[in-house]
Amino acid sequence: MPWLQLILESDARNAERYADILGDLEASAVTMQDAADQPLYEPPPGATPVWDRTHVVALYPAEVDIDAVLAALAERLAPEVLPDYRLSPLEDKDWTRAWMDAFEPMRFGERLWIVPSWHQAPDPKGVNILLDPGLAFGTGTHPTTRLCLGWLDGHPTTGQTVIDYGCGSGILAIAAALLGAGSVHGVDNDPQALLASRDNAERNDVSERLELYLPEAFPEIQAELLLANILAGPLVSLAPKLAGHVKPGGHIVLSGILPEQAEQVREAYLPWFEMAAPVEDDGWIRLEGVKLPA
Repeated sequence: MPWLQLILESDARNAERYADILGDLEASAVTMQDAADQPLYEPPPGATPVWDRTHVVALYPAEVDIDAVLAALAERLAPEVLPDYRLSPLEDKDWTRAWMDAFEPMRFGERLWIVPSWHQAPDPKGVNILLDPGLAFGTGTHPTTRLCLGWLDGHPTTGQTVIDYGCGSGILAIAAALLGAGSVHGVDNDPQALLASRDNAERNDVSERLELYLPEAFPEIQAELLLANILAGPLVSLAPKLAGHVKPGGHIVLSGILPEQAEQVREAYLPWFEMAAPVEDDGWIRLEGVKLPA
């Protein structure tokens, strides 16, 4: 069956409202797309990412009375003016299959892989994280996650205690466990993220080594390694707290940082850590440091 796309021009403020209305107007599917090639960081847990300029795309069967849909949309938005829009025919195809085909196993460093469920592991002897791509919580496709996974691949965690602060999907915690960590502690302020981490840990057979906490319940433990792939603002404000969770001689790895934010974040950790030079990937920065003696 052929389809027709109704594509609305929107800003971040109105995109979700437009999408909800189009859903009410019996669109078969509604999605939001970047309209300005704007990089968008993986969202904080519980947040919905929306670009400053967004295309809200509603999918209708080709035989729909699209004039009636537009009239109903205009009525729902009144007295606002109907936003700019265009109509685009869409060929019929197996969109689920096409989406799956777009995601291949991804390699990080020498031996660490993320393998979607519909693929065989390219390297059966590698360290393979079984994880399907999705929008929320991180799946390895974003540079901030790649930076952390690349670091983990080059720094064995054998027998270590590891903290993943802002764990999201649990991808970094799971990687640390598969690389040999003795115990891993994931922290996130969204209960849904903790559920996702637990499910993914069970799928990768590491749940017995992973403890999960909301921030207020996180015990005062210290680790040989703390990973925090969050945002620059929280990294700065949490510096004393995160530093307190790292043993002397232990490592801290920080990501989610833009180049112009790197020096501020680095300075926030200098009282406790000897900080290495920043590492950049596609406009994002990773910082790492070694905890100074007490």
